[in-house]
Amino acid sequence: MNLKKFNIFFFTLFFCTKLLAAENSSHQYNFFIGNFDFSDDKQSALLVGFQHQNENLNRDTFLGNVSPITGGFVTENSAVYVYTGIEWNVDMGEKILFTPSFAPGLYHEGDGKDLGHVLEFKSEVQFSYMASNNTSFGVSYNHVSNASLGDKNPGA
Repeated sequence: MNLKKFNIFFFTLFFCTKLLAAENSSHQYNFFIGNFDFSDDKQSALLVGFQHQNENLNRDTFLGNVSPITGGFVTENSAVYVYTGIEWNVDMGEKILFTPSFAPGLYHEGDGKDLGHVLEFKSEVQFSYMASNNTSFGVSYNHVSNASLGDKNPGA
């Protein structure tokens, strides 16, 4: 792990600890670490991010529990994406939660990948294991694309 990745990891750990201490029962804070554009060897980068949900705004529907989300991430190449959108929480039983989401947002490439437009759309699917009422662990896959709004649309 190079020094830049090491610093990003420990900054995230410190930041997460401080925010968790401020958590209250009507807000949910999710923190994640991942790989941005893992399939592109030239542009693959470590990312760290967070997402917020106000649980007072959740609604139970025929699609499952629907909730607004707001969040963002930054990559080791200084690319930044901030978004707001919606997610569906579908209880699969046995403490497993399936969560698809859609969120339009604003992207700045920094020294990272040029996605072709400032307006990008993030589609995501996630599976989580609910370890307790306050803790879950999950794995997700998402795709960020400008839906051909720009001159190019490489996606990530």
